[in-house]
Amino acid sequence: MRFAEFNGTMGKTPLTGHLRAGKGFMAFSFEQAKDRLVELIQRNCDRTDYLAIRLEKSEATDILLRGGKIETLSEGISLGGHVRACYKGGWGFASFNTLESLVNRVEEAILAAHLVGDDETLLAPIEAVQASLALPLTGTHPREISIARKKDLCSHYAEILQSVDDRITTTSVRYGDVTQQVLLATSDGTLIEQSWSDMEMRYAATARNGETVQTGRETTGSRRAYEDLEDLDDQVREAAQRAVEALALPAVKGNNYQVVIDPILTGLFVHEAFGHLSEADMTYENPDLMEVMTLGRRFGPDFLQIFDGAAPEGHRGSYFYDDEGTPASTTQLIQDGVLVGRLHSRETAGKLEEAPTGNARCLNYHYSPLVRMTNTWIERGTTPVKDLFSDIKEGVYARNWLGGMTNGEMFTFTAGEAWMIRNGELAEPVRDVTLSGNVFRTLGDIEAIGDDFYWDESGGCGKGGQNGLPVGCGGPSLRIRNVVVGGEAVE
Repeated sequence: MRFAEFNGTMGKTPLTGHLRAGKGFMAFSFEQAKDRLVELIQRNCDRTDYLAIRLEKSEATDILLRGGKIETLSEGISLGGHVRACYKGGWGFASFNTLESLVNRVEEAILAAHLVGDDETLLAPIEAVQASLALPLTGTHPREISIARKKDLCSHYAEILQSVDDRITTTSVRYGDVTQQVLLATSDGTLIEQSWSDMEMRYAATARNGETVQTGRETTGSRRAYEDLEDLDDQVREAAQRAVEALALPAVKGNNYQVVIDPILTGLFVHEAFGHLSEADMTYENPDLMEVMTLGRRFGPDFLQIFDGAAPEGHRGSYFYDDEGTPASTTQLIQDGVLVGRLHSRETAGKLEEAPTGNARCLNYHYSPLVRMTNTWIERGTTPVKDLFSDIKEGVYARNWLGGMTNGEMFTFTAGEAWMIRNGELAEPVRDVTLSGNVFRTLGDIEAIGDDFYWDESGGCGKGGQNGLPVGCGGPSLRIRNVVVGGEAVE
């Protein structure tokens, strides 16, 4: 992909900055803006192969308490937009935050596309859509809750964390919400207005006993109701208790084990370790990865099914249309253990001669859409959860997560809590449990899939500098052989 951005001079950073309260933008309504966007696109579309203008209004709250003291307390309104132009396979991008500058930004995006375009524009076709849609809430809208009430909720959770034990040395509670209203107009005839709200609560406690330090943390998110972030006292208390109790636990002995992981770790694994490799912009310009991710290749047992999609309702990665106007869908990535699909923007679908999947997403108007996951899950299996432990002479049961990292096809995740498995039964709890491996080998080492399932709405995905994009992850418990636990395997 040849790509250029314009911010007065050619460069790699789009126009950004704080809102300038220009009279044209502060007073505008999306209804009034529609005709202007359509007129600008019609006037300029013969100079490009594709032209899109995206306007956005967002309202956000950010609260951070450390040790019970306020570190951040803010509410803000952001108004802006961006222009994307494609010509001969080259992309131009310009963002703006005053409507008065829109004509110039259109010109700059087209100029940038002409400067870098020297090939063929290949965009998978989609039907033009005219629609106005809002993701429904099942409870109270976060904009109806005062910042004082949100701060009081954070203070309440901070008090619970600190009250659990004198060995709690550090606590943090973070609340964030954003309500976005987006208008997208394209040279294909699409004109879509969409709106949604997203909320997230993160809390953590760190306990210390001499040189031993342990942390417990949780994240809860929702696109449904503010009430989903209330009444979390038990979960908050349990996070702090896990940190304290882990101080006295023995560290796991590093080795290769049969491992049972809970649905939360399954969701993390399928998103981080496999999902990113399914994003087609990671593959179509990388011949080595493209060879690995060949459709029809077997990666797992014949009872393994993996999906991604924004079509399932009520999750943090759910929406009606992506940021190119492609309708949300559900894409099967692994069917009966075999790779059968990948995630696309219109360009990656066009390049690979596959169908667009509705996975082109941007965090906000400062950025151009990238191929991003939405809600990613492993389908429920048929093995009763208690049977996942049977016949394991010595293994590890890992639940929840503290953190992790991936590097291509390699991954390392840290479990939030863990127990040894001995002779098919849970035995002593252990700490400092990390799970490492190669994602493709690990998929092939899945021995059984549980009949449980859980959606984890705590995800905020990062890619290409666009961090914190809401996603959902889900799955059942898994039993996997030959997992490296605790870092290096011992002889």
